[in-house]
Amino acid sequence: MSADDYFQNILNDQAVDTRAYSPVRGVQDMIQPVIAQLAGMFLHGIWPSGSFMKGTANRSGTDIDLFISLSEKTPATLKEIYESLFTRMKEAGYNPRRQNVSINVTANGYSVDLVPGKQQGVYSADHSIYRGRANTWTKTNVAMHVTHVRQHGRLNESRILKLWRDQKRIDFPSFYLELTVIDALHRSFLFPETLSGNVLKVLEYLRDTFSDARVVDPANTNNIISDDLTASEKAKIKAAATAARNAKSWNEIVT
Repeated sequence: MSADDYFQNILNDQAVDTRAYSPVRGVQDMIQPVIAQLAGMFLHGIWPSGSFMKGTANRSGTDIDLFISLSEKTPATLKEIYESLFTRMKEAGYNPRRQNVSINVTANGYSVDLVPGKQQGVYSADHSIYRGRANTWTKTNVAMHVTHVRQHGRLNESRILKLWRDQKRIDFPSFYLELTVIDALHRSFLFPETLSGNVLKVLEYLRDTFSDARVVDPANTNNIISDDLTASEKAKIKAAATAARNAKSWNEIVT
């Protein structure tokens, strides 16, 4: 079996059903009444987002991301919104877990990331979201994130690197990883490309360049995504990438 066939078989096995009537989309109907009760008149809408919509999700990861859009007139602060959502989901029995900008819950056996955000204007797609790591907020646009990642077409490489991250238990936020894969491969179109070759290029980039690379949110140049990890956390990624690049077989990198 070739290296590309090996990776493609893994991707096929890890495929996520994102069709309009896929079973996982039903969790939105399950969770929405709880969120609507909490947000009341300030709830603008809930919709799938993140890796699910970008096409970079894996079956062994989060099943679906749901973005919760709240009116700019919501009186609570972003931190209060985040904490209130955590408390309400806990009371409702969804076993919530805090993450940097999201709250992970389990609904009907599915892993769901909830991201609450406050609109920056009644007609704006820009939202303010809470960043737990820095205990602050930032402006972003999740729809633009989806478009940016999909347009660059490095979905399979991102999925393989996410599997590597998860299997090696590495702290590497998904959007940061996706942008890094895009940066690592931005000149690859000049040369013959294979999936396995691109995976190696990304690992080399993580080994040689990643630690000092400045990664900016395409929806807000003031939001420096690379600040989401400390130097120590980046060093762990570099060490893991070095080990992976030195691996003697593909199944030492990802299975």
